[in-house]
Amino acid sequence: MKKRVIYPVIAITILLSTVSFKSDFFEIAKQIEIFTTMFKELNMNYVDETNPAELMDTAIKAMLDDLDPYTKYWNEQDVEASKIRNAGEYTGIGASVKTIKDKIVIVEPYKDYPADKAGLKAGDEIIQIGDIKVADFKEDAGELLKGASGTKVNIAFKRQGETKTTILTREEIEVDAVPFYTLLEDNTGYIVLSKFNNKASSETIDALKELKAKGADKIILDLRGNPGGLLSEAINVTNIFVPKGELITTTKSVIKKYNKEYFTKRAPIDTDIPLVVLVNGRSASASEIVAGSIQDLDRGVVIGARSFGKGLVQRPKKLTYGTQLKITISRYYTPSGRCIQALDYWNRDKNNNAVRIDQHDFKAFKTKNGRTVYDGGGIQPDIELETSKFSNITTALLRSDAIFEYGTKYYYSHQLKKASDFNFSNDDYESFKNFVKQSDFNFETATEKSFKKSLEIAKKENFDKDISTTYTKLIASINASKQAALETYKTEIVNLLTDEIIKRYFYREGLYNYYVKHNPEVAKSQEILNNKTKYETILK
Repeated sequence: MKKRVIYPVIAITILLSTVSFKSDFFEIAKQIEIFTTMFKELNMNYVDETNPAELMDTAIKAMLDDLDPYTKYWNEQDVEASKIRNAGEYTGIGASVKTIKDKIVIVEPYKDYPADKAGLKAGDEIIQIGDIKVADFKEDAGELLKGASGTKVNIAFKRQGETKTTILTREEIEVDAVPFYTLLEDNTGYIVLSKFNNKASSETIDALKELKAKGADKIILDLRGNPGGLLSEAINVTNIFVPKGELITTTKSVIKKYNKEYFTKRAPIDTDIPLVVLVNGRSASASEIVAGSIQDLDRGVVIGARSFGKGLVQRPKKLTYGTQLKITISRYYTPSGRCIQALDYWNRDKNNNAVRIDQHDFKAFKTKNGRTVYDGGGIQPDIELETSKFSNITTALLRSDAIFEYGTKYYYSHQLKKASDFNFSNDDYESFKNFVKQSDFNFETATEKSFKKSLEIAKKENFDKDISTTYTKLIASINASKQAALETYKTEIVNLLTDEIIKRYFYREGLYNYYVKHNPEVAKSQEILNNKTKYETILK
C-alpha cells in the first residue's frame, strides 16, 4: 500500500503570490515544478515512513531562515496571537512566561491579575496545567494557559525545589501601551511608552494632557525596551510633538509599490514643550522611527544608547487554511535618509552571519537644523550613557538567563520593604560573579564558538590530539577574560540586575517609581531639560 502524498500547497501559494511582482516567471514556475516532483518522489520512495507535514514545515522554515529573522510563516494560532498583541487585550493569566523544555517559567506576573492573585512569582516553574503535564505536551504548552474569562484551572509549579499547587481564574487582560506616567518634582512629565499597539498614541496623548494640566513644562518619553509594533502608531506618537505634514519615515524596496513616504496627518498636541526621548539596545522598530524622526527634525534630545537597529518592514500576506506569511517588504529610513536597519542579511560573511556596517563606513546625514548625524543601523543618541549600553558579555548574560536567575536567588534570600532602601552593594556584585562562575550558565562568546567549530573539524581530520592542549589553554584564557569583563562592564550589568530585582518586590510600577529617583538616564534627562541653554545648543 502506497503512502499518502501531500503536495506542497503552502509553498506553491507562497511562491505564486510573488509572481505578479517579479519578472522571472519562468524560473519561479520551474523551481516549483522541481520541488513538487522531488517532494512526491521522496514521499513515495523513501526507505522509512515519512511525515509530509513535518517535511513541509522544515522546508518552509529553512527557506525563510535563509532570508532574515522577521520573515515568518504563521499558523492559525500565530495569526490570532498577532491580533491580540496589536489589540492590547486578551484573555489569560496576566503574566509574561516562557516555555523551556518540560516547564513554563513565570518571567513576570502583572500586579492584580490572575497569576499574581494566585500567588505565582517570577521564577516559578509550571509543570502541570489541569491534568496535563507540561513535559508530556508536545505542542506549545503556553496555549494551555489560555481560555475563556472566568474559567478556572489547577496549576502545579516548582518554587525553589518545592512543588506547590494553586488555582488560576482566567480574566480579560488589558495591555497598556503607557503603563506608567508621573510628574516629577521639577515639573518634568515622565511617560513610559512600552509598546506600539493600537492604543499607543491615544494613551500617550492622555498622559501628556494630564501631566500638563498638573504643571508639566517639559517631557521625558521613555522608549527603553520598547520592541515596536504598529507603524501607524509610531507616526501618530511622533505627531503629538511635531506639526501636521512632516515626513516621519520612508520605506524603500525593489518592489515599487512598497516605496512610500509617511507624513503626520493630525494636529499636534504640543510642538514647543522641551522633549527628551530615552532609548537603549532593546528599543526597536517603531521606537526607532519615533526617536529617529524626533532627532532628525530637531524636535527633542535623544539620550541613552544606540537602539536595536530593526529597520525592516513586515506585512502579513494571507495564505490558505487561515495561515499567513509575515514577509519583509522594505526598509525604514529616517527623515534625513538614514537607514535604521543594522544587519545586512543579504550580504553575509564566510560563516553565513549577517554583516554589520563597520563604523568607518558610517555615512553622514543632516538634520533639519543642519546637525550631523550618522547611519550604521539604529539611532545613535545625542547623549550616550554607559548605563544604557549592552556589551557582548551583558547580552550573553541576558540570553543565558543569568540575570533573571540571580534575581530569583536574591528575592528569596533578602528582605526589602521599600524600593528606596535598595542598594546593590559591591558585596552583592561579588555574589553575582560567583553565582555566574559556579552555575551552568553557558554564555558563549563568538570567539568560543569559532574555536569549538575548529576543534570539531580537527576531530574529523584526526588532528584534535595535537591541538587539544592548546585548545584547553585558549578556552581557559577566554573564561578568565569573561570574568574580567564582568568587572569591566559592571555599571551596565548592575543596572540590569537592579531592574530585575526591584520588579520582584514591587512589580513594574515599583520599578518606574524607583527610576524617577535613582535612574541615571532619567537624572541626565532632567539635567538637560532644566538647562535651557544646553538643551538648545544640542539641537542647533
